[in-house]
This record gives sequence, C-alpha cells and structure tokens, in this order.
Amino acid sequence: MTLHARYQAAIAARRAFALPGYLTLAEAGFDGPYVSPIQMTSGNLTGPLLISKDWLDAPSAAAHKAELKRTGYLPHIPYNKVIGKVLALLGLTRGDIYITPIFHLLTPKRSSTIPPNHARACFDAVGRHELLGRRPVALGTDSARVLRHFDVDHVTAPHPSARIGSYDKRAHLIAKAVEAA
Repeated sequence: MTLHARYQAAIAARRAFALPGYLTLAEAGFDGPYVSPIQMTSGNLTGPLLISKDWLDAPSAAAHKAELKRTGYLPHIPYNKVIGKVLALLGLTRGDIYITPIFHLLTPKRSSTIPPNHARACFDAVGRHELLGRRPVALGTDSARVLRHFDVDHVTAPHPSARIGSYDKRAHLIAKAVEAA
C-alpha cells in the first residue's frame, strides 16, 4: 500500500472514530482531507513526526473557526510559538514536518484531562495508521504514555505548552528529540 493510500486509511479511521462526551471534527465543522487540521500546514508524510496529546478543545475551535479553517493551527498560542522556534533551530518549515495528536476528538474544555483508555482507543483506531514507518517524537507525557503502551519506538520531549522552562529551552529540547528520531 502506498503512503498516500495509508494516509487515506488514517483519515477514514479518524472519520469513523467517536466517543461519547467529545465532538468529532465533522461535528465541529472541521472535517477535511487530513487526519488533523494542523496537517493543512504540517502534513509531510515523510517528514519528522511529532505527536502531542490533542489538537484543540471544542470551545477554542469554535471561537477561532475562521483562522483554523485557513491554516489548521493558531500561531499565537504557546504550543505553536515553541514549534516555530523548533523549526527555526532545525532550518525547517511547517511543510517539512508532520504533526498529529494522540487523541483525534475535541475535548469539552481547554486543558481537559483525557482518560488513558480514551487516548489508547483513539491511537489504536487512528494514530497507528499515521506512523508510516517513522519513529515519532512524543511531545509530553500523555503521548509518550500511549506510545509506550503500544510498544512504539519513540523519542520523548517536553510538550511545547508545558509549564517548564522558557520557550527557547523547550524548543531546544524538542529540536534535539527531532534530530534523534
């Protein structure tokens, strides 16, 4: 199966996955030819693979719908400011990398805790299709825990929004992990 066909399988798996208490991308008006909207700008199927906890919460997605429909991400939030610094350190652009969440549904509020069994169910149904033979960088403990559960070889780095150190410190640690992956 080609990379493109495998990616199409991941999109189909994301469209089929749902859990009570969470909105799907389609229900929130964000269905598209991607597994996660952030892949509109960071969806290189052969580039470094960065996996974090989730894409966004439902209220934030609704509040920023126009901007997210154009780019798939919010450049002004800490997560994306740090990713921008990582890319600068590595001499890459967003188009050179692939970003995805472990959990492909929208949480009901900002910084929601996703029960481990929900995160594992989503990765098993959807995320495993996105690996495409790459060694991922797990951004944060939530994604690392899920990858460990499934024995996926990965490199761990801090989540870009973690409340540890400066943006620059997190960016350096993530850039080192990307190089190691």
